[in-house]
Amino acid sequence: MNALTVQLLSLTSIPVAATLLGGVLASYRTPGERLRSFVQHFAAGVVFAAVAGELLPEITRGHQPLGVVIGFSLGVGLMLVIRHLAGRLERPAAGGSAPRGNVGLVTVVGLDVLIDGLLIGVGFAAGARVGTLLVVALTLELLFLGVSVASSLGQSGTSRGRTVLTVAGLSLLVIVGALLGGTLLQGLSGLALEIVLSFGAAALLFLVTEELLTEAHEVKETPPITAAFFAGFVALYLLELAS
Repeated sequence: MNALTVQLLSLTSIPVAATLLGGVLASYRTPGERLRSFVQHFAAGVVFAAVAGELLPEITRGHQPLGVVIGFSLGVGLMLVIRHLAGRLERPAAGGSAPRGNVGLVTVVGLDVLIDGLLIGVGFAAGARVGTLLVVALTLELLFLGVSVASSLGQSGTSRGRTVLTVAGLSLLVIVGALLGGTLLQGLSGLALEIVLSFGAAALLFLVTEELLTEAHEVKETPPITAAFFAGFVALYLLELAS
């Protein structure tokens, strides 16, 4: 087992634990809409800071316009495909039965978690610092994801034990994605690295604008909720300055 694999396994255990923690907590008590919106805003700010402070400077340093266009096109294209798939899988089966909805939810979330792990691998392709900061940023997003999945499964009548086991299984996909990305992308340079980093930046920006903030804005805005986005941004940016 090489040093990169050990590093990925140790660091990805943090978002895995966060996802499981969110699932366990939500299986006992679902957080209120305002609290969920607050956390979503904060997580969006953290992820946005990771893109603006780490990935975009790395992309600019490479100065490969073609790689940027290809990478962003692939990143946005993949996220749109996943969104389309999510819409089809989450559509109720004939007669409105819940099982298909649960299978669709778990499938879509599994893809989402796998992509998050892959993005961590993309970060480590740019360097250990970038990868570590992406772990921090995505940990908050995955914490909320665990809460959302557990809440949805609980509302559909799934038992608490099965809900927790489902969330635990989904959380392990972070490790799979990170190891896959870290292994395949190790040693990349030039145009190939530029494409990979641009792909990661596009996917993360999509996550912020089309998932986290879209869902967060379903709740009426208040000054503390709005400020949470900027608090998250500043928190991670200060962490970047300190490291």
